[in-house]
Amino acid sequence: MTIASNLLHRHIQTFVEDNAQWQALIADDLLWELPYAPSLGHPARLTGRQEVMNHVTWFLGAVENFRFLDVKVYPFADSEAAVAEFGAEGLIKSTGRIYVQNYVLFLRAAGGKITFLREYFDPVRAAKALDAPIPGLET
Repeated sequence: MTIASNLLHRHIQTFVEDNAQWQALIADDLLWELPYAPSLGHPARLTGRQEVMNHVTWFLGAVENFRFLDVKVYPFADSEAAVAEFGAEGLIKSTGRIYVQNYVLFLRAAGGKITFLREYFDPVRAAKALDAPIPGLET
């Protein structure tokens, strides 16, 4: 197991179950890119611990019983990079709808910490669960 693949496994294991431990995994200057999040009115980039924690706090407060499914982590030849694909599900508290999603997550590490994440997900699934409009799709 590489540094990055280990961090990716630990990210998935602790993000919800032990968020304080997850916070110890991230670098203070973490950059988290969410290319499809603007479709939901969220930022495409979270820069630094405070922005990341603001978003994570919102997410963990909005979703109940969130869990990761069928996790597959793929290390790269570069020990400080890895990618994972996985599913997830949880209950959106504000709508009572079940959120079912597939993700692809790229991770880069430096100094034993997560320094970069790029997360791909289906914004239509998220919008339906959140009962949120997607700009350009309204009729």
